[in-house]
Amino acid sequence: MNPSSTQRHQHILQRLQEQQHVDVLDLCEELNVSAVTIRKDLKLLEEKELLFRTHGGAALENPYIKDRPVNEKELLYVDEKAGIATAAAALLHAQEAVIMASGTTIVALARALPPHLPLTVITAALNVGLELVNHPEIEVLQLGGYLRHSSSSVTGPQAEQVLADISCQKLFLGVDGIDLDFGLTTTNSGEAHLNQVMLRAAQEIIVLADSSKFGKRGFSRICGLEQVHRIITDRGISSQDAKALKERGIKLTIV
Repeated sequence: MNPSSTQRHQHILQRLQEQQHVDVLDLCEELNVSAVTIRKDLKLLEEKELLFRTHGGAALENPYIKDRPVNEKELLYVDEKAGIATAAAALLHAQEAVIMASGTTIVALARALPPHLPLTVITAALNVGLELVNHPEIEVLQLGGYLRHSSSSVTGPQAEQVLADISCQKLFLGVDGIDLDFGLTTTNSGEAHLNQVMLRAAQEIIVLADSSKFGKRGFSRICGLEQVHRIITDRGISSQDAKALKERGIKLTIV
């Protein structure tokens, strides 16, 4: 006998408490009902403010991100970002040319760089450039353009034009959201476009993101996960997300 609507709703909310996110197809199989029925259930539960619908499922927290000033972001997940930065710095080799995009985890990477490692760093972030100015072995190419006050980074055609003539070993990319279906996102369309140009300039794409970024979406899509080579995150990542990333061939470092 098929479960009643009340039983279905209880099951959905229980699953959300357990894993923070549910998938429509998984719920169909677990409850032996159609996708149409599950979507109606999710719509009703969202109207009651018990969950947030997402692409292909639902989440316990709002998956859509609002832009926040960098001085607020840098107070969040400080230890996790430091661990991610240390793991990322260990991937660098002398004489490499790398792009360091923008974001508080990228700033943490700049702080974690060995002081005498010879590198060339291209960055859109003013705060990254300032962190590296006292590293005599690091050549810094600071991109110019329109300054985003909320992130202390630049966007625009000036930065994109410089990157069009560059080829680097690695891109270290910070993001606002990682959605397994939608991909990598940020809250600003100009930043997303600049990040896309950075992707074309680098041989290896390394995403630095604390676990709170998973299951979230910003306004603008950067790329799909098929373009990512490695993700470095913390132990807060769910086992389901970790498994899904590895199944897609993405190298996953958990610190």
